[in-house]
Amino acid sequence: MALFKTKTAAIYGVDALLIDVEVDMYLGDPQDFITVGLPDTAVRESRERIRSSLINSGYGYPRKAVTINLAPANIRKEGAGFDLPIALGIMGAMGAIPADAMRDFLAVGELSLDGNLRPVRGALPVAVCAKASGIRNLVVPRDNAAEAGVVEGVNVYAVTNLSDVVQLIEKPQCAKPVNGNGAAPALEPRAPLFDFRDVKGQETAKRALEIAAAGGHNLLMVGPPGSGKTMLAKRLAGILPPLAFDEALEATKVHSVAGALGSQSGLLGERPFRAPHHSVSHAGLVGGGVGMPRPGEVSLAHHGVLFLDEFPEFPRNILELLRQPLEDGQINIARSNLSLTFPSAFMLVAAMNPCPCGYFGEPSRDCPCTPAMIQRYVGRISGPLLDRIDIHVEVPQVKYRELRSEAPSESSLEIRERVHRCRCVQMQRGYPNARLSSKMVREFCRLDEAGERTIEAAVQKMGLSARAHDRILKVSRTIADLEGERAIGVRHLAEAVQYRSLDRTYWV
Repeated sequence: MALFKTKTAAIYGVDALLIDVEVDMYLGDPQDFITVGLPDTAVRESRERIRSSLINSGYGYPRKAVTINLAPANIRKEGAGFDLPIALGIMGAMGAIPADAMRDFLAVGELSLDGNLRPVRGALPVAVCAKASGIRNLVVPRDNAAEAGVVEGVNVYAVTNLSDVVQLIEKPQCAKPVNGNGAAPALEPRAPLFDFRDVKGQETAKRALEIAAAGGHNLLMVGPPGSGKTMLAKRLAGILPPLAFDEALEATKVHSVAGALGSQSGLLGERPFRAPHHSVSHAGLVGGGVGMPRPGEVSLAHHGVLFLDEFPEFPRNILELLRQPLEDGQINIARSNLSLTFPSAFMLVAAMNPCPCGYFGEPSRDCPCTPAMIQRYVGRISGPLLDRIDIHVEVPQVKYRELRSEAPSESSLEIRERVHRCRCVQMQRGYPNARLSSKMVREFCRLDEAGERTIEAAVQKMGLSARAHDRILKVSRTIADLEGERAIGVRHLAEAVQYRSLDRTYWV
């Protein structure tokens, strides 16, 4: 047999597309190994890896010319995951594998020179692709088995080397898939590593974080160095509601494509918490890079938290890139030859000092910063970006008596229980409060006459935009939900307006 076909998949964004691998052998120079179908450098380099792995595994290598076609040809193929399907195609063309043996198999994997298999990126999207394409059997390296095995309806086989694959193909009835029970894995949140019980004082900030977690709201903390902003932010992940299965699947796909999953990782069990440094690049934050774009930090934080410490130290042009994902929950990356959309529905939590030295407004320290210096510093954050942050809270220095107090504080587990109950109420409406559309705001955030007067006075006195007006209503809705109230009251509105006070204090 001179022509043999196998199936694999190529990563495209956070999804995978089915690829047919066609291997043809003909009389010619054995050094001729031609790969067509828009392969990248890693795919073209597969020749030497495949040749050595076949020889070292005892299967030999044909003394003929070989042409490999990766179809469809208009999709760019990247990575070393094509090694295994190409090697199986060559073996099939040599007659070492029966003609119809690979008809219901899809394979991915990088080959070592000795025939062992290395893990690849995107095993979870590949498993989803196999299921969508009606392919019953998926062959992956053993280190990718945990993530691929969460997909129901596909038999996922974990293999260690090329010989294991051949044995599986010849005797599939003797192999056992890693996901044989067909049940979705349980997602039980673990006890938080960082607990709010360790935080002394800062009751206002803790209340703001609870409201933010309950409604999925973006939050900005402003305070002097050492006041506990980073400490509070790290504990936010511990009070977020547990991931639903669909959310975990979406978030895990992003991490799988980015190569950010461990070898024993299945679905993510906890919401992601990403904290990039302020020196992060454009591509590092929103995605991109050379070749096929990869997800950035905003996508790796999907269904979780993106924490930006020292907020004004990020370049302004990079901060402005956050506008689209904050508004739409996704980021579009357009190139001349392709356009990709990555999911990015995250909570933004930012922390900053009130001025360059950090001590503006602190009674115990002198601030040498002039008003012009302070305005330039806070002006690095534009008004449109600030409008997209629902809650602003000041985090002052902790007083000595609070710092030394032995009074017990509420634990993260207690707060998370309230947050979870509140989020369940919101999901009956279809979305967390932070994601309510304008139409849903009008429907679920109705005000009585006293409430209308309160919000009107706040908008006129503080000069708030229409977007800030809607976000006050959304935060009010979350506060009411936390208290189990069906209607938004004046006290809920008053507390929500309090969390917009930075509009007036700094951005004037």
